[in-house]
Amino acid sequence: MSVSIPAVANTASSTIKARFFCPHETVPRAATILGFPSQSPSPQRTTKAHVLASVISVNEPIRLYARPEDVQKARSMISQAITKYPSNTSNISVIPFLTNHLGVRDTGPVYVRGIGESIHQRLAINFRFSEWGRKNGIGDHDRASVGLDWPVMTSEQIEENGTFASRVIESDVLPSPVTLVESQVRLEGGALAVDGEGMLLATESSIINENRNPAIETELHRLLGVEKIIWFPGRKKLDVTDVLVDAEVNFVRPGVVVLSRPHYTVPKAWIQIYEDIRDILGKSADAKGRPFEVHIVDEPSPEIFGVLSYDEPATNWEFLFRQWGGLFFLNSAIIGEIKRPWCCFRSCALIAWFSQCFCLRFHWLGV
Repeated sequence: MSVSIPAVANTASSTIKARFFCPHETVPRAATILGFPSQSPSPQRTTKAHVLASVISVNEPIRLYARPEDVQKARSMISQAITKYPSNTSNISVIPFLTNHLGVRDTGPVYVRGIGESIHQRLAINFRFSEWGRKNGIGDHDRASVGLDWPVMTSEQIEENGTFASRVIESDVLPSPVTLVESQVRLEGGALAVDGEGMLLATESSIINENRNPAIETELHRLLGVEKIIWFPGRKKLDVTDVLVDAEVNFVRPGVVVLSRPHYTVPKAWIQIYEDIRDILGKSADAKGRPFEVHIVDEPSPEIFGVLSYDEPATNWEFLFRQWGGLFFLNSAIIGEIKRPWCCFRSCALIAWFSQCFCLRFHWLGV
């Protein structure tokens, strides 16, 4: 690794002048953007976009970006979803757009606020998505562990993915035009977990690459307005994202995080990642000097899925199990999805706690 960063790094805000500020996910939004992929690591994951669009539309507008040739398919699938899930069809817009990935949290822009006089200006960062750090795309020699199920992008598609964020920003003119903020570093939205009060959690493995990000901390302070960064080691090449932080730990509110604890039967690397994050948080304070309140969510045994599809254990774990559930804060609601509702007793208790804390409704998605 060409850049060495300590496991816990703390840089005061007074040493680096922030120009922008990234709020926490609970801040109300003008809309949620989704991607309808023409290619996906798993056919099952492709079908989630229309379900999410349906349910999220109850609480806020949805902008679903789909390739021009996929627009009709996307609209048809949404029509099916609204018969099974609550929805507000007037809030759903399907936008013809060149896109290939489902995960626009990674490929799309990161919306921020200005500082001082520009606090009300609409701003969004283009982190120039680069296939999770792959300089030349994901080929046969350097692809995700799902083998043939992971799409190999052409150079044209890689270019489309890399410009997706800037094109979204350029086309976003409602309720007012968005100003493009260019970044000197390349990363993904899922690599960032912020609390809205100056704290950032991130994994070294997903951000610090030999081919990108030589001056990462200075730029993150400038772009996100954070005062302190806590780095977790993560793991290189364990999955295609190099272990994004948002799949492991995230903020509920400042000083309070939820941490995912893998089942003891899963590949040991995932357990070590959990233990690293738990230990570092236990020894750390946030940007305001508060010790972290950590709520642990136990993940169920992979055996509940029956016969798994791949020979490689890490592949089954990452793509069939670790995608089992997630949380997304809406305007006045929370959305989550589970594959096996009977395996989520602790999660149900956690959701009740979320709902009580924020006075929010919770929508379950069974997929």
